[in-house]
Amino acid sequence: MSSTKSIDEAPVKPTNDLHDRDHKDADETTFNPRSLKFITIMLGMYMSVCLVALDRTIIAVAIPAMTNEFHSISDIGWYGSSYMLTAACFNPIFGRIYQLYSTKWVFLISILIFEIGSAVCGAAPTSAAFIVGRAVAGLGSAGIFQGGMMVIVGLVPLVKRPMYTAVFGMAFGVSAVLGPVVGGSFTDHLTWRWCFYLNLPIGGFTLLSIFLFFHMDPPKRENLSIVQQIQRLDPVGIFFFVPSIVCLILAMQWGGTTYAWSDPKMIGLLVAFGVLLIIFGIVETLTPETAMAPNRVVLNRSVAGSMIFTFLNYGSVMAIAYYLAIWFQAAKGETATHAGINTIPMVVSMVVSSIISAKITQFLGYYIPGLIACSLLSAVGSGMLSTMTRYSDHSYWIGYQVLFGFGLGCGAQQASLASQSVLPKKDVPLGLALGFLMQQLGGAVFLSVCQNIFATKLVDRLSGVAGLDAQKIVDTGATDIRTMVPSEELDAVVEAYNFAITRVFLVAAILSACTIAGVAMMEWKSIKGMKEAKSAEAVPGKVEETEKV
Repeated sequence: MSSTKSIDEAPVKPTNDLHDRDHKDADETTFNPRSLKFITIMLGMYMSVCLVALDRTIIAVAIPAMTNEFHSISDIGWYGSSYMLTAACFNPIFGRIYQLYSTKWVFLISILIFEIGSAVCGAAPTSAAFIVGRAVAGLGSAGIFQGGMMVIVGLVPLVKRPMYTAVFGMAFGVSAVLGPVVGGSFTDHLTWRWCFYLNLPIGGFTLLSIFLFFHMDPPKRENLSIVQQIQRLDPVGIFFFVPSIVCLILAMQWGGTTYAWSDPKMIGLLVAFGVLLIIFGIVETLTPETAMAPNRVVLNRSVAGSMIFTFLNYGSVMAIAYYLAIWFQAAKGETATHAGINTIPMVVSMVVSSIISAKITQFLGYYIPGLIACSLLSAVGSGMLSTMTRYSDHSYWIGYQVLFGFGLGCGAQQASLASQSVLPKKDVPLGLALGFLMQQLGGAVFLSVCQNIFATKLVDRLSGVAGLDAQKIVDTGATDIRTMVPSEELDAVVEAYNFAITRVFLVAAILSACTIAGVAMMEWKSIKGMKEAKSAEAVPGKVEETEKV
């Protein structure tokens, strides 16, 4: 037995208020960020986050080569939606699992599932096999995201977390933006399959580092039967939650493209989503002890505000990330790879502002100022992007990207601190899981909205150009318009693309501005000098001193 003493055994001043704590966080006395073991754990965890982020965007550039090999143009929609479906459905479920079981082993299993999915994708002989691999990888990604944040919660004192959550956000943001660049390089010079084989060695390092160095005592073991174990995971809630999310994601994927919004299938999906979600809410209210989304968490004003902020903010981020690359290809005639390179100013500014914002948050003890800055600056930045024309030179699109990226870095990951600062430690996994769910849903819902706005505006503009089949131009895609469209009509098509894309940027600006509503709901809770609750019921696991990290 280790001679080190668990930090959870340190005496805690009795209190009836979660936030009436000693001035110094108990974890600060043993926290050693310079420990080689700590650095190895964090490096492995951040690398796993990078893999998930890359996996979301790297596929975009590889799809043409994949469809050529599989002869499966009709399956393109499923390449993304299969991943999104399992990731969104299992986010809250993993929140409950992390609440009940060992963070270390759940995280390791999640990485292993993701690796299996990646291997299946890379070796897929058919389109159907590839879709199955994407679904498996999506399942693993839900556990990786949740587990990465739980590693931070388990090892880092609350007052020190802003910097580590900022790096978490940077790892995701940088990898997501660089995904198309990496995917384009593999597709052009090797094979699209390396977009997925890349995950195997990096994921292997993460598995090894977490297995060898990360030690977190599991929750108190209870002698429960398999049936009792299943009952603790909220099976009734899962029964209604999963199909509700499936209905929503499918509606967002198919609406306005595969089917018209007025189609009975679409109406049925949306009605089913609403009914199932209401039933799910009733189930969670009636079973608060086993619920994965209990009222005590969902109705907490700071958690609810964080969910609203994340939902709207991520919708804005995905709109800019997807359509800015399309703008470079359509308006500027860039290749997909160069379009990705041109978004680097946004990435750099986000990295810089994330570090600055984290330092300021640690100094002030309040995360709300960073969130306010995020709402204001990202709204202004995306609003300025909506003013661009095909003739805007680099001084415009670089400056506007920097403004948007700087705003994004100020607060995109600070929202997770709201759940960590107001919830007892046993409920933190549930709060974080709901935040990650809002990311998935925000991206799915608003990308669908943006796609419909883009297609509608593009068709409207092209319908006035004689001799052009507007729908054919939409189906052609941004990369091929200069080869498919006659030269005498190219200017009109490019102008139409520019107008349609900048309307999407305007939607992103509105979403960013609306995030202030979520910020207004949050409590001004200081993270400075706040100790975590250490009661036996509130702690899912005991984090030992850094020597045993």
